[in-house]
Amino acid sequence: MNYDVKDLKLAEKGALRIEWARNNMPVLELIAQRFKTERPLKKLKIAACLHVTTETAVLMEVLKAGGAEIDLCASNPLSTQDDVAASLAKHLGIRVFAIKGEDTKTYYNHIHAALKARPDITMDDGADLVSTIHQRKPAEHSNIIGGTEETTTGVIRLRALGASGKLRYPIIAVNDAQTKHFFDNRYGTGQSTIDGIIRATNKLLAGSTFVVCGYGWCGRGLAMRAKGMGAKVCIVEVDPLKALEAAMDGYEVMPIATAAKIGDIFVTATGDIHVLRKEHFLAMKDGAIVANTGHFNVEIDIEALERLRRKKKVIRDFVEEYILASGKKIYLLGEGRLINLAAAEGHPASVMDLSFANQALSVEYITKNHKVLENEVYGVPEDIDRNIAALKLKSLGITIDTLTPEQKKYLSSWEMGT
Repeated sequence: MNYDVKDLKLAEKGALRIEWARNNMPVLELIAQRFKTERPLKKLKIAACLHVTTETAVLMEVLKAGGAEIDLCASNPLSTQDDVAASLAKHLGIRVFAIKGEDTKTYYNHIHAALKARPDITMDDGADLVSTIHQRKPAEHSNIIGGTEETTTGVIRLRALGASGKLRYPIIAVNDAQTKHFFDNRYGTGQSTIDGIIRATNKLLAGSTFVVCGYGWCGRGLAMRAKGMGAKVCIVEVDPLKALEAAMDGYEVMPIATAAKIGDIFVTATGDIHVLRKEHFLAMKDGAIVANTGHFNVEIDIEALERLRRKKKVIRDFVEEYILASGKKIYLLGEGRLINLAAAEGHPASVMDLSFANQALSVEYITKNHKVLENEVYGVPEDIDRNIAALKLKSLGITIDTLTPEQKKYLSSWEMGT
């Protein structure tokens, strides 16, 4: 099987949407032009487990321009854009295995399908691909020279794997690049999560009490955008430094047990498990809306919500109404999965331009340096990060100053004082 998509007839629509994304990703276009000439990824096999969206399609084009052979599967059962998957299979010849709404069994079958070609490099978003590899016999993937990881949750999992001494090959944490988390997590997640919630519910945010669980880069961006829409924003945190920052940014900070009683809309963005639990559901107001923008749906204890319900129905696309024994209604969005991708289109292309530029250049870096890399999780090299920022500024027509020789000397010396 060379691909498994919903319907190849969707390919033409997907191609047009990919074109729109490509027009808004100038940094990747600059990288693609160089890759076409230099072919730095020639004969490399890449297995990618990413959200199959228009922006990912542009990344696949760049990697193929560099000479790579690619197998692609979804990193979330609800994030696939079926027309994009069809276009990748039909027009670009990518072996793509992704169908929006696929069940868990199909999801993992697709991961295994993407690994059949025995990749040299892996690209992951959440670490399900790498986790699957590490559950197999080492000899089955002894040819892998390195990999990249896109998101916070995946980096956490891979660092735990590395700390245990069981990581089989080096991984570059693309998520940790400043050009990734500053833009992708803050501006991308902030806007696209609000977009997903509004598309799913058509609710007015102004005047509502909006609870953000987690004040990392994603939580910061979400809180900023919710506040901008007129919501009263409450932050739930366990880290005193982040909680203090949220308070100084002007938000109310409180435990989830307190927020549960007053919130209208709850969004988890922590990367941890069971942030919203049984006792919180029982304390929530009638009509409370619950959503997740962290990578996995485990942030919401959906099994507890299932046990509490008397009845359940899908009342709108991506909105499940849970009626509890008391008659109170709680609305779960997007099955607890990434609401910005389940109910909307994910991050804007101009944001993913930076994230996927990091992916492309990190893959190139691995091909050139894998022999000197240990089986550890590495950050994106600073020169790559700065180069991407410079390319983005260039695409925006923005110029900046450079240090004078005198200034460079001052910054590199210790003798000069007042």
